[in-house]
Amino acid sequence: MERDEEPGLEVGPQPVQSVTDAGMEVTADPECLFCRIVSGQVPATIERSTPVAVVFRDVRPVAPTHLLVIPRVHRRDLSDLVARSPGLVGELVATADMAASAAGLTGYRMVVNNGASAGQTVFHVHLHVLGGRPMTWPPG
Repeated sequence: MERDEEPGLEVGPQPVQSVTDAGMEVTADPECLFCRIVSGQVPATIERSTPVAVVFRDVRPVAPTHLLVIPRVHRRDLSDLVARSPGLVGELVATADMAASAAGLTGYRMVVNNGASAGQTVFHVHLHVLGGRPMTWPPG
C-alpha cells in the first residue's frame, strides 16, 4: 500500500472538517487564524487533511515548497501540545513527512517555532515544512 493510500487519509484540496480531539468536539479559539482555517471560515490551499491534522500552503513562503502542518485541536504552542496531547506530536511529524513526500520533496527542513522569542507569530502550534531549494546552516 502506498503511503498516500493509508486509511483515513485524504490527499489534495479538501473541505476541512470540524475540530475534534479523540472523537470529542473541542471549542476552538475564535480569534485564532488557524482554528478558523480548520473550521473553513478562512480559505487556505489545503494540501492534505487527516482526522487529526490539516496541511496547507503558507501564504508567505520562504522556500519553493512551504507547507504548514497544524493539529485540528487548538494548542497554543509546542509546549502546550506536549503537555495536553503528547500523542499528536508523532502524528503531526508523520503527516508532515507524508505531505513532503506528496509534494515531491526528497529532502526538507521541518521547523517549529515555540513561543514569541523563537519567532512564533500565530499561536496555534504548527510545523513548517520547507523544501525545493538548498538549505543553509545555521538557519537563523
